[in-house]
Amino acid sequence: MTDTASTAYSSIERSTVIRSGPEPIVDVLADFTRWPEWSPWEGTDAETKRTYAGTQGSVGAHYTWEGNRKAGAGSMVVTRMTPGTVEVDLTFSRPFKASNRVIFDLTPVADASSDGATKVVWTMLSPKTTRSRLMGIFLNIDKLVGGDFDKGLVALKALVERH
Repeated sequence: MTDTASTAYSSIERSTVIRSGPEPIVDVLADFTRWPEWSPWEGTDAETKRTYAGTQGSVGAHYTWEGNRKAGAGSMVVTRMTPGTVEVDLTFSRPFKASNRVIFDLTPVADASSDGATKVVWTMLSPKTTRSRLMGIFLNIDKLVGGDFDKGLVALKALVERH
């Protein structure tokens, strides 16, 4: 991905609070083999071909997929992990080419009803290119995928909280 300081980006952001410390959430987010358990896009094509490489749950973990027209094709790689952050470079090759940066920020919050909780903020940054600016005239990306982010966070919350 290009350095964010020198590139204009559009962004989509959603958040939720999960009754858990950050560590179990980081474990799920950094392990692409766990994404079918919560990702809102994993169910779009039952025949999707998935390939995993690298050590899942660590920087360098890699995932590629190829599916039908709705699932598309692309790859993801974990580029940064801290106790409170997972960053992923996301590249689509189909149905259109695009490179995005995905950031999950995890911040512990006080929760009197449990042993603690974590606010999870899911952000996707997309470079503003001529093509994306033209598409933005016709499509509201936030409206297009924001609901998917909400759905994914509900599923992530349910997954982490039941363990």
